[in-house]
Amino acid sequence: MSFGKVLTLNTGATIPQIGLGTWLSKPNEVENAVEIAVRNGYRHLDLARVYQNQDEVGRALEKVVPSVVSREELFITSKLWNSCHQPHLVEAALDETLEQLGISYLDLYLVHWPVAFAPGNGLFPGSESGEVELDTQTSLIDTWKAMIKLRETGKVKAIGVSNFSIAQLRGIIDATGVIPAANQIEAHPLLPQDDLVAYCTEKNIHLTAYSPLGNNLVGVPMLTENPVVQSVAKRLDATPAQVLIAWGAHRGYSVIPKSVQEGRIISNFKQVELSKEDYDKVTAIGHGHIRRYNTPVTYKPKWNINVFGEDIEEGADATVRIA
Repeated sequence: MSFGKVLTLNTGATIPQIGLGTWLSKPNEVENAVEIAVRNGYRHLDLARVYQNQDEVGRALEKVVPSVVSREELFITSKLWNSCHQPHLVEAALDETLEQLGISYLDLYLVHWPVAFAPGNGLFPGSESGEVELDTQTSLIDTWKAMIKLRETGKVKAIGVSNFSIAQLRGIIDATGVIPAANQIEAHPLLPQDDLVAYCTEKNIHLTAYSPLGNNLVGVPMLTENPVVQSVAKRLDATPAQVLIAWGAHRGYSVIPKSVQEGRIISNFKQVELSKEDYDKVTAIGHGHIRRYNTPVTYKPKWNINVFGEDIEEGADATVRIA
């Protein structure tokens, strides 16, 4: 089992440190995965409209609430998709998610990306041309103000963001005075994002790490295949995934590994603790080898926008509109 550790948001609510991610899961896999996870102790579920599987999660919740857990024992996160950034669409998007899940509120609702798509034509408008149609008029501040209003509805306990940089966070905070409860980011030894971590710590913004094991999007080896990670795992009688989850936990994040295989779902929840020596060894694999696995300009269909300021994004036509 996990250590059962919870972390405290700036709202005063607590979030379980280890959760189940549901991104990149194939149709009809997630219902079973969520049920297995909850029955084996998971209480933190990370979801999103764009994963197109929230109806499956809803079916799983019907099986475990209230027979295994009460709704109040679960911490459920979902995310506002890019095609609903326009302020008049924000609450309706939340309502759609709640309906898909069959619940009355979310514990945390995040702006999924600092990128607005054109509304009204599906999740990826214009994708038949090979490039998503962006909305360059709606700003992050516009969307964040609409998110703030959701707190008055009782449908969300906390609001936050995902994939936001320091400049983007600073922009919405300075404009509204409302600090996000969380920023969900890609974080692993090849992408420690130390400056962003320091800023979020200073502002008391909780960090959740997605893709803690890397992923298969860019055709390079998963971090679980790294020989240093495997060596530490062998010495601790742990799996490489457990070591990478422990690395994120050591840094104070909540961590949301994704799996749909029962054995891995269960083993990912069995936490190990890294000594400072082991933590430093795993951290060192990123020195001089920084890699971001998730950069939208490389997606298909392409998002023609510079989100992170990475070299690969330099040719993008658009930049993030903060104000």
